[in-house]
Amino acid sequence: MNTAYASRTPHDIQITPRNLNFDVGPLATDWHSGDAFKTAFYNALSIMFPIGEQHFIDSVKYYRDRITDPVLAGHVRGFTAQESIHRREHQKYNETLCASRGYPLDKLEEPIRRRQAWALKTLPPISHLASTVAYEHWTAMLADSLLRNPEALAGADPEMSALWRWHAIEESEHKAVAFDVYRAVGGTVRLRRWLMVVVTVQFFWDTFRHLRIMLRDYQGSRFKLWTGGLRYMFGKGGPYNGLLRPYLDYFRSDFHPWDHDNSEVVAEVARELELSGQPA
Repeated sequence: MNTAYASRTPHDIQITPRNLNFDVGPLATDWHSGDAFKTAFYNALSIMFPIGEQHFIDSVKYYRDRITDPVLAGHVRGFTAQESIHRREHQKYNETLCASRGYPLDKLEEPIRRRQAWALKTLPPISHLASTVAYEHWTAMLADSLLRNPEALAGADPEMSALWRWHAIEESEHKAVAFDVYRAVGGTVRLRRWLMVVVTVQFFWDTFRHLRIMLRDYQGSRFKLWTGGLRYMFGKGGPYNGLLRPYLDYFRSDFHPWDHDNSEVVAEVARELELSGQPA
C-alpha cells in the first residue's frame, strides 16, 4: 500500500466547491431547444447522480485516513465538498422534474438502489472505489465533451445550460481524485479495467432505461425521435462524439486522468460563467 502516492492533478487546478443554487423551473418544459429527446437525455443522466455521487463520496472517504500526501488529502476534501453540492442540486433537479412531468422517481431509481445494495453487501471497499474511479472517468469524458463543444447545449435554457456546465467544470477539476486514492491504497490495474467494463454496461443500461420511461408518452414519430436523438448523442458535436480514444486510454496500465489535460478549457468556461471557488 503506497499511501504516500502524490496527486498528479495540475498545480493550477483548484478543487474548491462553488455553493451554487439553480432555478430548475424550466424542467417542466422541453428545456433543451424544445427538443424532447435532447431534454430527456440530460434528465436521464441526472436521475443517476444523487445515488451515484453519495456512493462516490462514501467510497473515497472510506480511505481518507490512509492518505498521507497533504495535497491529495486536500483534494479528497475538495472532491467530497463538490460532490455533496452536486448531489444536493441534482436531488432538487430530479424531484422537481418528476413532480412537474409525472415521472416516477422511485421507479427510475429503484434498480440503481437495488444494485448498489447488493454491491455494498457483497463486494469489498476497494471494488467500490474502483467503480467510483470508472464512473468518474465517464463523467470526466462527458464533461470535457460538453465544455469543448458548446453546440451540445446550443438552444438550451440559459439556467439549465449553466447548471450542466458548472457540473462539467467541477467534474473535470476533481477527475483524478478517486483515481489517485485508488492508486495510493494499492488498487490494481486488473480490477480497475474490469470495473470499467461493468460500469460501462450499467451506465448505458441506466441511461436508455430512463430515456425509454421519459419518452414513452411522446406523441410524434418514435422512429424520428430515436434516430434524431441517437444522431445527437453520437454525431458531430454530440456528447458522446470523440469519446472512444479517451475511453480506450483508460485500459492502459500507465493511464492517468490528467493525461487528458483540459485545464485550459475548464478555466475558460469558468471565466465565461464567472465562477470562482466559494465556501460550501
